[in-house]
Amino acid sequence: MGTDNAYAELGLAPGASEPEVKAAWRRLVSQWHPDRNPSAAAVGRMQRLNRAFEALRQAGFPSAPRSAPRARPPREPDPPAQRPAPAPPPEADPDSQSAEPAPPPRTLHRKVRLSLEEAALGCTKVLRGKGSSVCAACTGAGWLARDGACVACDGAGELRQSGWFGLFGSPIRCAACDGTGANRQPCNTCDGSGKHETSGYRVTVRLPPGVRTGDELHVDGRRMRPGQSPGDLLIRVEVAAHAFFKLQDDGTVRCELPVSGFAWMANRSVQVPTFSGLQNLALNRDLLDYRLAGQGFPVERRGARGDLLVHIVPRFPDRLSTDQQILIDQLVATSTNPDGPAPDPALAAWQQTLRDWVSGLGPR
Repeated sequence: MGTDNAYAELGLAPGASEPEVKAAWRRLVSQWHPDRNPSAAAVGRMQRLNRAFEALRQAGFPSAPRSAPRARPPREPDPPAQRPAPAPPPEADPDSQSAEPAPPPRTLHRKVRLSLEEAALGCTKVLRGKGSSVCAACTGAGWLARDGACVACDGAGELRQSGWFGLFGSPIRCAACDGTGANRQPCNTCDGSGKHETSGYRVTVRLPPGVRTGDELHVDGRRMRPGQSPGDLLIRVEVAAHAFFKLQDDGTVRCELPVSGFAWMANRSVQVPTFSGLQNLALNRDLLDYRLAGQGFPVERRGARGDLLVHIVPRFPDRLSTDQQILIDQLVATSTNPDGPAPDPALAAWQQTLRDWVSGLGPR
């Protein structure tokens, strides 16, 4: 790249001084760096800016005109107990080993699958994997931009596909330049992948109670011990479906629990599953729905837990055994014997109404 083209690439007039060139390079790099600019043209523009600066540095910067020295006012002596303020850190110079600014902290994206119990109570997970860094030679593109147009499509970005007898050909994207029309060459440093694999990592993270599917948790890499992770972590949570718990948006959890019909009739106690373990529940044959306060899912992350709604489904055997038949007959006999005690007043009233109706029929 010639010096005139290099100055034009940086938006400067020919003969600009070294401070002007460095200031223009920093400003354009902060605008076109691929980590800050997601456009497809960012990689090619970044490479052209680096080549322009390198061309001007090799050609030699023109010396900046010196202004006449100004008279300085006399300096007052510092107080004995006062120390001069430390000088600010030097600004990054493109003449250093790397002509590109330090990249922002890398972020590794991970997906963590949790059970509903783990999401409700919080848990600790150990994440293992291998990280990768962006190739500095091609800035992650996998290819290097060269001067001139693409040889395959002559800079058009598309090729003409032949039709019948060479007529009515439809255009297709050029595979050599990916439709950009630029002269591109695969990067030999990363073999065209745009990345370099780094060593493996192992990170222990604590997931708070109340996370749901789609929540994203950021773990700052600076808070980890050296060597744990090659950068920050962005964890995306996915909560698996449960076998019998159904989570509602308000933190309420619904559960359908089949129980013995005989236990339900006898007002016995059954064990109900909760996130904290099994809990005893006294049945009432007049009720099928029960609410356990504070045994549901957190309404907000790290907040109070909602309620657990339990729906009881009494189950009776399809076929009764001989012993069960005998017990059922005894129950029926004690509840239908007119001379015996009537445990249920409503049933006794119904039986009396039925006898009066039968006696009122008379002979026909």
